[in-house]
Formats: sequence, C-alpha cells, structure tokens
Amino acid sequence: MIRRAIGLDRDPPPVCDDPVLAYQPVGGTARLVHGDLPAMLVGGVAALFFEMLHPHSMAGVADHSRYREDALGRVGQTARFIAETTYGTRDAAHAAIARVRAGHERVTGTADDGAPYAANDPHLLAWVHDAGTYAFWASYRRYGPRRLSPADADRYVDEMARLALDLGAEAPPRTWRELTTQLTAFRPELRLSRDGVEARDFLRAGVSAGVVAPAVYRLIVASALDLLPPWALELLGERAPSRRPEMVRLAMRGVGATLRAIMPPVVA
Repeated sequence: MIRRAIGLDRDPPPVCDDPVLAYQPVGGTARLVHGDLPAMLVGGVAALFFEMLHPHSMAGVADHSRYREDALGRVGQTARFIAETTYGTRDAAHAAIARVRAGHERVTGTADDGAPYAANDPHLLAWVHDAGTYAFWASYRRYGPRRLSPADADRYVDEMARLALDLGAEAPPRTWRELTTQLTAFRPELRLSRDGVEARDFLRAGVSAGVVAPAVYRLIVASALDLLPPWALELLGERAPSRRPEMVRLAMRGVGATLRAIMPPVVA
C-alpha cells in the first residue's frame, strides 16, 4: 500500500550482487544511499524543487511531460530508472539509459526567453544530475540510518559521475566540493519561470495517493525544502520551512523510522 501510494506499483528490478556484472559497485555508497526509502522520498522532492529552477529544463518538463495528469506514474518511472542504474547489471543499466536518451530526443522546443532547449543537451543534463546528486546525498546525510563521512560524500559523487557520463552530461563532478562549485556556477542561469511557478505549486499541493496522510506529505515537502541552500529557496519564492527547523527534522526522522521498520533499506 505504501509503495502504491508513492507511485511504486511494480516490483523492483532484481538486485545484481556480482561485482563483475553490476553497473554500480556492490557495497558502494550509491547503493547505500538509494536503498533507504525515507531519505529517497525527501531527496526526490528536494531534487524536483531544485531542478525546476532552470527555465530551460523546466520548459522541457512543462511542454513534454504529463506530470500534471500522471504525477505518480512519472515518480514510478524515475524510481525504476534509479533502481536499474543502482542495483542492476551493466546491461540492464545501459538499456535503461538508452531508453531515457531516446525519449529525450523528442524533448526539444523554445523556452520562455526565446532560447532553444533540448533534453539531451549536455549542459542541461549536468544541471539535472548535479541537483539530484546534491538532494539525495543531503537527504541521506540528514535522515539516513547510518552516519557517513565527507569521504563517503566524495565516493557517492564519484560513483554517480559514471551515470552522468553515460547519460551524456558534460564534465560531471567527482567530489562533493566540485559538485557544490558546479551548482554555484549555474546560479546566473537560474530563475523561477511561469512554468516553474506552476510546477512548484503543484508539487506543494501533493502528488501522493490517499493512503499517505496529507500531513505526512506536507512534512516531506517541508523537509525537502529544508535541504536546499538559502539562495535556492529565495529563487523558489519560499521562506525557510520553519522558524524551528529542528522540529521538522525530528518529525521526519520519526516518520522515517516508521517507514524503515515496515520497508527496511536495501542491503546490496
């Protein structure tokens, strides 16, 4: 019921535990981070808020995605892609990447500033990759069940760089410092477009099915916004989620512990 409520209506793909065949390192940091459902829920919402700040990326979503009509379906597709490229074989991961790149070929158009956009543009792919990598790591660091070190952060960024390269992103970062540096370099390009305002309000309103209480969804949204740097919140037109963010974090840790007891983290 929990899985269906968040768009995961299909069984997850099989886990490859053969180091020779696996796409990502068996026992690697990416597998640890992506195996924890509570942290991935918060990180996934944070990544969406972050990504919508690039008007060209957002234009592609607005013009070509059915996120308004089938939000949970899009969540499910993204979750399956993450699973296949985290726990799958090299062959399964490359097939998933090829499907995404083929789908991106059709995602082209003109943004509200008159500039052309293309989803397979290496520069836009770099933005989406950086935003997602930042959000998932930041979420696990705050809400994950294990304490990780700065060296683990560098390993995670380095492992994710392989996926970025295979998707066609330009010069993916290899360390946490390089990642934050790249995100800062994107700032002059970022703004909340009209499409971004619509997406922000849609995401805030809630995309979960009825079994997930609205209060829990609001907590996830508040926790996600709490992960973003202040300049990103300002661009989103959002204030800090709470004057007492520790209360939001404490509540999310409680919800996370409950979810983790029902659906333990993937061990791979």
